[in-house]
Amino acid sequence: MPENGHKFELKDMDLYYGDFKVLEDVDLDIRKYCITAIIGPSGCGKSSALRCLNRMNDLVEGSRIEGRVALDGEDIYDRNYSVVGLRKRVGMVFQKPNPFPKTIYDNVAFGPRLCGIRDREVLDGIVEESLKSAALLEEVKDKLSTSALALSGGQQQRLCIARVIAVQPEVILLDEPCSALDPIATQRIEDLLSDLKSKYTIVIVTHNMQQAARVSDYTAFFMIEEQGDPGKIVEFGDTNTMFTNPSDKRTENYITGRFG
Repeated sequence: MPENGHKFELKDMDLYYGDFKVLEDVDLDIRKYCITAIIGPSGCGKSSALRCLNRMNDLVEGSRIEGRVALDGEDIYDRNYSVVGLRKRVGMVFQKPNPFPKTIYDNVAFGPRLCGIRDREVLDGIVEESLKSAALLEEVKDKLSTSALALSGGQQQRLCIARVIAVQPEVILLDEPCSALDPIATQRIEDLLSDLKSKYTIVIVTHNMQQAARVSDYTAFFMIEEQGDPGKIVEFGDTNTMFTNPSDKRTENYITGRFG
């Protein structure tokens, strides 16, 4: 088992969209080869916090970061840090499955081709291994040339995970990846994440308390005090401890469904 040192370290991080402060004083250590869940009520900045880890917020006009966000000790917001290199190291899976309108094969091969890989034999190997890692190969091995849009929602989401894996990232970010899926497809994704954490650092935003409790090793609970306030971390720690013996009354109230 690889060492579980820190992969990401967030220190005194504030996120702004224009003049509006979205997140305030975020301190968070994300461990390697573990699953970290981010939970909290709607509008508390969960997805915004996730997008800070691969600089997706750069796409929001007027966004800026104060404080430090470090990947393996390097500040990813340093002006000399390569955003293209960051996105290769930190892959992302979104809430709604978003396969490209291409074949299953071409979806998985898209990233490697973008990285300059053209050899068909090499691409074949990457596609096969990525689909296998995403627990999808057996279901699609005889129809790689068919449209990815013909797959079920759960299969499409696993294909999106395979597409991320194909460029060999170090971190996989998932933004409520099961919210559009049925319970059986959700269980398959959860089982897949448990298998993948031996090779990848995983961060998942989820509104589902049971899901966070089932799949994650660590949990960060975000909330806002009042409407218009920035999101803050109320509590962060070992998932089992947080769900059985939270240290903050607000965490207990949220987990038990008293608010949120």
